[in-house]
Amino acid sequence: MIRLYFVDDHPLILEGLRSLLSLEADIQLEGETRNGISCLHFLDHHTADVVLLDTLLPDISGAALCAHIKKRYPEVAVLGLSYDKNDSGIAEMLDSGASGCLMKNADKAELLKAIRDVYSGRTYLSAALKQALKTDGIGHLHITKREKEVLSLIANGHTNHEIAEKLFISSDTVDSHRRNLLGKFNARNTAMLIKCAVDNKVLI
Repeated sequence: MIRLYFVDDHPLILEGLRSLLSLEADIQLEGETRNGISCLHFLDHHTADVVLLDTLLPDISGAALCAHIKKRYPEVAVLGLSYDKNDSGIAEMLDSGASGCLMKNADKAELLKAIRDVYSGRTYLSAALKQALKTDGIGHLHITKREKEVLSLIANGHTNHEIAEKLFISSDTVDSHRRNLLGKFNARNTAMLIKCAVDNKVLI
């Protein structure tokens, strides 16, 4: 059973999510909130497997809230939601350890796939977001600053635990970055990831 929690400041979005997911046999709706502080308060007293998180909130950015969640509750998978495929908050959220993002205009089938993928430890990015994140506007693969740090340490042979200690983040967050990097480079394993990074001149 996937325990799911929603964070979005638009009542219609929350209502739509409840309507779409309330009858799914493998999903249990744990609750919802319209701000980040309430989300952290909820997680202090309850559990969730996946948090569906808007990139823009009234009291804290989605990326900042994601970073708090991953630091305090590294076992919780964060799935971002955005209206705009060019939203800078998407890359920031992935940099903060989110397991994926999808657009708010996604259909039910895509929403369910995204939830189940991140719950299973995989990364999920919709096709539109993959394309938007693929380039940084000048034809280069878009890799966040944190992902570059993780990638460099992976290439130097460090384990997730060692990387976590060096960057002062959790091993689960490192693993999330590793999965995101594999997805961006369409790499099946670490060796292929490093080769693709070198080919794309991300690693020299």
